[in-house]
Amino acid sequence: MSSDSGRSTRREALGLGLVAATAIAATSCSAGKLVEVEEVPLHQLQRQMQERSISSRALTEAYLERIDRIDSQLHAVIEVNPDAASVAAELDRLLDQGRSKGPLHGLPILIKDNIDTGDRMMTTAGSLALEGPPASTDSGVVKRLRDAGAVILGKTNLSEWANIRSSRSTSGWSGRGGLTRNPYAFDRNCSGSSSGSGAAASASLCAAAIGTETDGSIVSPSSLNGLVGIKPTVGLLSGKGIVPISHTQDTAGPMARTVRDAAILLRAIQEPRDGSPTDYLRYLDDQGLRGARIGVARQFCGTASDIGKIIDNAISVMKHLGADVVDDVKLETVPQYGDAEFQVMLYELKADLNSYLSSRQGLRVKTLADVIDFNTRNAVREMPFFGQETFLKAQEKGDLKSKEYLDALEKCRKLSREDGIDAVLGKYKLDAIFSITDGPAWLTDLINGDHTTIGCSTPAAVAGYPHVTVPGGFVYSLPVGVSFFSTAWSEARLIRYAYSFEQATSIRRKPGYMPAVKMS
Repeated sequence: MSSDSGRSTRREALGLGLVAATAIAATSCSAGKLVEVEEVPLHQLQRQMQERSISSRALTEAYLERIDRIDSQLHAVIEVNPDAASVAAELDRLLDQGRSKGPLHGLPILIKDNIDTGDRMMTTAGSLALEGPPASTDSGVVKRLRDAGAVILGKTNLSEWANIRSSRSTSGWSGRGGLTRNPYAFDRNCSGSSSGSGAAASASLCAAAIGTETDGSIVSPSSLNGLVGIKPTVGLLSGKGIVPISHTQDTAGPMARTVRDAAILLRAIQEPRDGSPTDYLRYLDDQGLRGARIGVARQFCGTASDIGKIIDNAISVMKHLGADVVDDVKLETVPQYGDAEFQVMLYELKADLNSYLSSRQGLRVKTLADVIDFNTRNAVREMPFFGQETFLKAQEKGDLKSKEYLDALEKCRKLSREDGIDAVLGKYKLDAIFSITDGPAWLTDLINGDHTTIGCSTPAAVAGYPHVTVPGGFVYSLPVGVSFFSTAWSEARLIRYAYSFEQATSIRRKPGYMPAVKMS
């Protein structure tokens, strides 16, 4: 398990330690006793659980066996829940009594290691500085998961501190968890910061996973790992008990292999605004794009011919499904608020992280300044590849009453919302905006950092608006996602469009677990 090799050395981080793809792809029923889990959708497991054709204990043990067998190659899981099997057994006992806790009853879910659990697992955001006593209570999202009957199977690796420590970090690397590898090609990156959640869900190490996003950290790893990812409107889910970056942009969200599975998970973890949860399953219509007016934002797609083909094919699919497609709409304000977004993050990182750390009992660090000092004193383990220049910049900032912060926040909101997404929706009379989520996975480069090139996460992230990514195509053997995003609280609409697209295309295919990209 990844937790056994969390304190990776440079050699461990760089070494591939590859195994044959046939061994990784083997069934979890090797001993003839465990439940088959590879590529089995959450909604199918949900039905089998309700029909009592599988037990939660057997399902949980199957995932634990799969993690034990293949995660030494992926480093997707930073820690497994030592109580997972006993929790599953108790959920089986409840079903024996005719009692179900909810729609996720008995289903094993992995969560990102920046989300608090009030159990025996640590919450570290991948940092050695936060190793120590577990959180005393569940985060809001985990409480919702448990209330719905989920088994919290373990925690996933991530880009340390959700990729905010340095401007030249390598996504998927953390001091505690080492380097997460892409299950489609081990030399490729998973993107971040929800790298482990992306790799784990894609490699069937769980029924589905939870990630978090500030700007791109759900949708980008979902795209690079062939998943559906939902970044909801900020405020739809509880932010309590999540190691923060920015309270104006941070949100958790589901990462799953199908739109239906992501919708099931989102329904379970939402915090209803009017007291009644939205049943997102009602919007799963294979004709859901009929009559929709979709604007294609090519400005985020780059110039590569392979990406152009994916976009052109997607447009043809949407038109065939009855959508009215407006090509090459432009969000003119996007280049105008990049620096303002960064300034907001710096101010909120300092304020929000100080508040979070002060609430955690028994940790060796209580402030951002403490974390900076810890990293400096433990640089060999914590900063072997990149530094903490973003942390240093944040530490220099004042409080949230500072004029610089308030001006930057106002600029972000106006340019991303009323003059941004909402203006484009109104100008072209659109229901949603469509684009490439991200480019194909880049080669992991611990020396130079990430090599991201294209992507459309920023407008919805800065606005705090919803964004759904769904598999859209492949560049050689690497998956590429496509995105639907729109105005606040439009999750149901976006899920309907993503589901319709998914059902018409069936693009996702399981990972190949190859040492490098297969070129044919």
